[in-house]
Formats: sequence, structure tokens, C-alpha cells
Amino acid sequence: MRRIFVFVQVLLLCAVTRAQSRISTNRATVTTGERRAMQVFDTAKKNPLELAAFLRRMPKGADLHMHLSGAVYAETFLKDAAEDGLCVSPKTLNLFKPAATTRSLPPQPVCGEGNVRASDAFRDQGLYDRLVDSFSMRSFVPSAGVSGHDQFFATFARFGGIDRSHLGEWLDEVASRAAAQNEQYLEVMHTPDFSAAARLGESLGWPAGEGDSRAELTRLREELLAGGLRDEVAADRKELSDALASRDRIERCGTASAAAGCSVKIRFLGQVLRAFPPEQVFAQTLLYFELAASDPDVVGINFVQPEDAYLAMAEYHRQMMMLDYLHGVYPKVHITLHAGELAPGLVPPEGLRFHIREAVELGHAERIGHGVDVMYEDDPHGLLKEMAARHVMVEINLTSNAVILGVDGRHHPLPVYRAAGVPVALSTDDEGVSRITLTHEYVRAVEDFGLGYLDLKGMARTSLEHGFLPGASLWAREDDFSRVAPACSGQVLGTTPSGRCGEFLGSSEKAAEQWELERRFRVFEAGLR
Repeated sequence: MRRIFVFVQVLLLCAVTRAQSRISTNRATVTTGERRAMQVFDTAKKNPLELAAFLRRMPKGADLHMHLSGAVYAETFLKDAAEDGLCVSPKTLNLFKPAATTRSLPPQPVCGEGNVRASDAFRDQGLYDRLVDSFSMRSFVPSAGVSGHDQFFATFARFGGIDRSHLGEWLDEVASRAAAQNEQYLEVMHTPDFSAAARLGESLGWPAGEGDSRAELTRLREELLAGGLRDEVAADRKELSDALASRDRIERCGTASAAAGCSVKIRFLGQVLRAFPPEQVFAQTLLYFELAASDPDVVGINFVQPEDAYLAMAEYHRQMMMLDYLHGVYPKVHITLHAGELAPGLVPPEGLRFHIREAVELGHAERIGHGVDVMYEDDPHGLLKEMAARHVMVEINLTSNAVILGVDGRHHPLPVYRAAGVPVALSTDDEGVSRITLTHEYVRAVEDFGLGYLDLKGMARTSLEHGFLPGASLWAREDDFSRVAPACSGQVLGTTPSGRCGEFLGSSEKAAEQWELERRFRVFEAGLR
């Protein structure tokens, strides 16, 4: 079986080469700046340190697959835990709120026998190191009964006790890190408070039987709205606007001393927790559809939590039916879905056969997160053809897939997607937990798959092409970066726009960001020696 798999991979790599040739002919003539960049890149990739330095400076467009809680580094969480007066269990390494505080000034947490204050970690290097390791994949070595999958997903419960008042600080961290790597746009997955919606959904229960007919879902939606679900929409909008305002204050945005992070645009994706009963999942999904329909800072929704979890697997089809219904009610709300974050052995073979297709066909996903098990789907080549025809982009998370699923190198489907003409872009998933950056993922793509400079430039363009910012694309045809929209056809890419082009860019947030990416490429390529 392994020999057959390797043979198939060789054929696919050949197909990738042919696809790359087609891509090269489907774009404008290589510019002088690109030729210079290709030469410098080819020299840099001979040395991993030079390659990393080159790619750190290279414009990357957007990171479209980033969980906020997983993007923050453990060191930040420890600082926040100490500020919040949290406690730590040395056995579980979980953070938790104290049962009481001392009467001293300032008051100190009373953590109970056997537990310690989070602030103690700053006086105990051993504890500090253990906590950083427990909040991330740092120093992790798989052992009997504990896989990378287990460690990765266990981290979130360990640092989950930190107060949401730090959201602005966390946004500053990810924006500042992005700016340092020449990124300009982040679609950040976050879970605004949904406790009231969950309680309401639980009180209403789920219809008898399958409960996924359009009539039943319509009735349930009406009952949730009548029960006050929209009240939580207002609270969630305030949570997000306060977080963005806090980030702006931290970075001094709009002032003469604005930090570099201010240059990074942030929008949110409401992330629904899929590993819960259907009445809670539907209520939370409806809440976030309502939120995205009313708040321009929320550009879409996603489903999260381990795809192999019992309820995520058992309820998958019903959840796609929920999305099919809600998409009909809120057709302008964008949808991107984790689908195919599975591998053989993690679930039974039957569980690998339909998730991506149903996400696309029933869930109306415009983008797919991970998509690792695509070749185990029923009629995989037909699915790839459909995704290419629909321009469904795949968010590629190389390190995450290696750590969680053990899928990397020649076993990873990135070459498969590229050969089939499916748009792809690199992303980080949880850069804090994985201890990586987007630059790291670009380096990995070069080292593992031999991607060239123009391939990476195309991925950066693809990231903004498939971002959920409002407005028309800069490009005349979707995923074809050889010709711009008519309004800008007479303008040199990335120069100061004027006339019709300036008016067009002023009317489209998406096109404006795409033009900014072209400006950055002009500056980057011109500065290479």
C-alpha cells in the first residue's frame, strides 16, 4: 500500500510541475523586479537562515486561519495570569481563579493547599518552564497514551481561565507579530460570549427525530429570536469593538507615534463550538450569523474544535444541514469551515469519506480549513475538480497538520490541491501553541515542497483574493493574477492610484488591500540586491 501511495505522490508531483507551468502562462510576463527576486530567492534557499530572513521580509498578504486564543504565546498568558491573580495547580498545570484573596494590599490570591500563585512562576524558573511547555508544543515529545493531537488540544483548557479583558492586548500581539513579517490583514477566529444563547437553546431543546428539516429549523430560529437571542448580539458587538479600541490605544493608532501593528487590518470570524449537542450548536451558529450580518468587523463564521471528537463526527451531517438552512436566511454571511482535519486511524475509514464535500455542497463553505483527508473522500478527483471550479480556497496549515495529525511532506495534500488548480494559501492555525510564525510556514513550504518565489507570491495574492473583506476584487477574473479590473487597467500595479482606479479602490476595501500588497511587492523587489 505504501509503495502505491508513493507512486501516486510521484505522479502528483509531476502534475504539480505541469500545473505550475500553466500558472506561469496564466499571469503577466515576469517583471524585472520578479526576476531579481527569483535570483535572490534561489540563492537564499540554499541556506535555511538566509531563506528565513528573505521570507520574513517578503509581503505575505493575509493570514486567514488564526485562532486568537491559540495565536497568543504562553509567556503572554503567564503575565496576564499573574496580573489577574490566578492560581496554578502544579499537578495539572491549569490556571484557575482563587476561592478568596488576602486582606493585604495589594490582595493576593488564596490558592489552596498544594496549589501556587501564577505570579510564583516568575520566581521559579522550573515552574515557569513547565507552564510554558504545558501551554504549547514546546519541548513536547509523544509518549505512551499522549500524542501531539492530545497535547495540542489540551493546552486550551490549561490557559482558558484568563479573563477576556486582555483581548485588546492579544490583538496587539498578533498584529505586531504580523507587521514584523510584512503581513497586512488577519481574519481572527474568536468565540464571543454565547452563554445566554446556549442556555436558551438548551431550554428550547431539539425537535424530535432528526430535527433538521427547513420547517423545524425555521421554527427553532423564530423561538430563539423571540427568546431574546439578539440581546447577546449587542453584547458581543461591544466585546469586539472594545477589544479593537483597546488594541488601538495600546498601539497608539492614529497618532504620530503609531506602532507598526496599526498597519495590520483585523477582522473577526465567529467560531462555533461543534462538539456540543445540536440545540447549543444551532443557537450559537444563529447568534454568530446574526452578529456577522450586523457587525462589519465580523466577516464570517467557522466551526471549530477537534473534528474527530464524538459529537463533531456524529453530528457532522446535521451541522451542515443547519448551515444550509442559515445560509439561505443570511446569504451574505461568509462561511469558512474546518473540514478534513482528519487522518487514517484517527477515525474509522467511513469518517474520512464526506466531510470536505458536505462542507462545500451543504455547508456553503467558501474556504476549507486544513482539508488534509481530501484523497480519502469519495470520488476525490471529482471533489477537487468541483473545488477548483467553485474557487473554494484551502487554508494550508503545514505545522499544525504535522503536529496534530502526523501528516507532512509527501503525505500532505498541498501538491494535490495545486495540481488540481484549487486555490491555496498558507496560514498559521495556532502560532502561539505551535511556537511558529507565518514566515515559518513559508519556509516549510519551500523546504518540503520546493515552492519557488512566484509560487509564494501567488499564495500571498490568493490570501487576499479569498479574504472576506467587502468589495470587488482588484483582479478582472477570480484567481487570475494576470489582469486587473478595467478601472485600473491603465495603472502600473502598486503605484499611487489616480482617476478611475483611485475611485475604484476607494469603493472596495478588498481591492484597496490587494493594491497595497502590490505596492509592498514593488518596494520589496526593488530593494533586493
